[in-house]
Amino acid sequence: MLEYKYDTQLLIDGVDLNEDIINEFFANNFKGDCLLAVGDSELIKIHYHTNEPWRVLEYCASLGEIYDIVIEDMERQSKGLKG
Repeated sequence: MLEYKYDTQLLIDGVDLNEDIINEFFANNFKGDCLLAVGDSELIKIHYHTNEPWRVLEYCASLGEIYDIVIEDMERQSKGLKG
């Protein structure tokens, strides 16, 4: 069994986005691993493993428009099922 079940990926389109602030917020407020928050002040790509993807979506939506949202169940994938 995986510690963090959901692979959560999305893009944030916004203004004055800051990778460091986003990384710090994730570290202080979410349980998960494999965080990738990269981009520039207008577009950030997020990749994160968590058990609460809805919290990630809620926070990211507070920063700007979110799109290309993918949430995959890695536990199902490891069993050969669709995620």
